[in-house]
Amino acid sequence: MTPQPVTPAYFAFLGRISPEKAVDQAIWIAKRCGVPLKIAAKVDAVDRDYFESEIRKLLTPPDVEYIGEIGDGEKSSFLSGAIALLAPIAWPEPFGLVLIEAMACGTPVIAFNRGSVPEIVEDGLTGFVVEGEEEAVAATDRLSRLSRDAIRRQRPRLPRCGGSIEPYSLSLRFFRRFLWEKLRGADAR
Repeated sequence: MTPQPVTPAYFAFLGRISPEKAVDQAIWIAKRCGVPLKIAAKVDAVDRDYFESEIRKLLTPPDVEYIGEIGDGEKSSFLSGAIALLAPIAWPEPFGLVLIEAMACGTPVIAFNRGSVPEIVEDGLTGFVVEGEEEAVAATDRLSRLSRDAIRRQRPRLPRCGGSIEPYSLSLRFFRRFLWEKLRGADAR
């Protein structure tokens, strides 16, 4: 991921549309803030009914724009153009790759305090870890205090494994290095 020279103009939601990802809450947050929301997300077959019955009616361009699924080559531009990535997850997310991708582009993250979020997002430095929609709205007023350059320079903190990690330590070290180099480039060493 490489930051692109664009002026951030919208909130972003990236990933998958499903009840546990809570895109409806991202829409609510963006509308409360008066900031457009761009949604780059896939809809799996198992979530098609949910999308059609609960989400489609909330898509009101230009305020809420559904782009659809995007590829890796489009993510840097999409995330760089975002004022913040909204991640109002409704389940114990085990690993939030999109959070790290956003931060690699210097884009702050506003994420609900679920699962690995507080281990990845450094509250007040790379974004804000919030307890719900109201706190997320309030956090948007503090986004201007964050430095996109500082966010990008932060080495991502990866979630800790529960229990014994001895058998996984080599794999985890490899994964951390691989992910870091992929997102930041070889200059991150």
